[in-house]
Amino acid sequence: MSERVAVRKTYKLFIGGKFPRSESGRSYLVQSSNVSLASRKDARDAVVAARAAVKGWAGATAYNRGQILYRVAEMLEGRREQFVALGVPGDEVDAAVDRWVWYAGWADKLAQVYGGANPVAGPYFNISAPEPTGVVAVVAPERPALLGLVSVIAPAIVTGNTVVVAASPSEPLAAVTLAEVLATSDLPGGVVNILTGAITETAPALAAHMDVNAIDLTGVTDASLATELEVKAAENLKRVLRPAEADWSADPGLTRMTALLETKTVWHPKGV
Repeated sequence: MSERVAVRKTYKLFIGGKFPRSESGRSYLVQSSNVSLASRKDARDAVVAARAAVKGWAGATAYNRGQILYRVAEMLEGRREQFVALGVPGDEVDAAVDRWVWYAGWADKLAQVYGGANPVAGPYFNISAPEPTGVVAVVAPERPALLGLVSVIAPAIVTGNTVVVAASPSEPLAAVTLAEVLATSDLPGGVVNILTGAITETAPALAAHMDVNAIDLTGVTDASLATELEVKAAENLKRVLRPAEADWSADPGLTRMTALLETKTVWHPKGV
């Protein structure tokens, strides 16, 4: 009796709530599994999906966004052993779940902290309210693979932005498994899009894309690449979060959420 031939899993991209292969047909080997190697065309497709999702996600109530993020945390907790099997330490999975829940709790509270009524002279109400920036491109940190990924995605989407994530090429399995979690939660398609493969190919395409409103360079470790991406981002005045050392185990604070918000101020006459 012949031995079985193991079926090698192929991890695909996550774009618009679906799992397409790279349009180039390319892949690379990670831990005995095939992982799609995204192209510039895939990056452009991901931006189109993210832009299409902006209106519905930004227009959802903060309470609804929070509930969806809580659901993602539940699904993430349920796949704990799967992440551990991929090499993610159990305590890191637990920390990622806790971090996701922490951000979910801010969904309907941030506007009260970051916005409010302004004292003005005259018979007017003057109110400042935070609004999402729009489509955010994110270069994910290499390590910690899961906690770092959650720490850059959650603060962007809890505030109503949609994201295109360039996952770490050396640690992509946590990212594509997180995509499976997102796909089986209540998160609308296109809110989070994940590209695997070479950062040097996808990140410049995202930085130069005219329909991307902000770019988070947290995972960029090459100073020359960071400079190149900042120059490309300047073409349409993208907001840029520059790469910096981060202690992912520390209290995250509000910085990552507020950095991806705009503030709208409204004047309204008071009634007599």
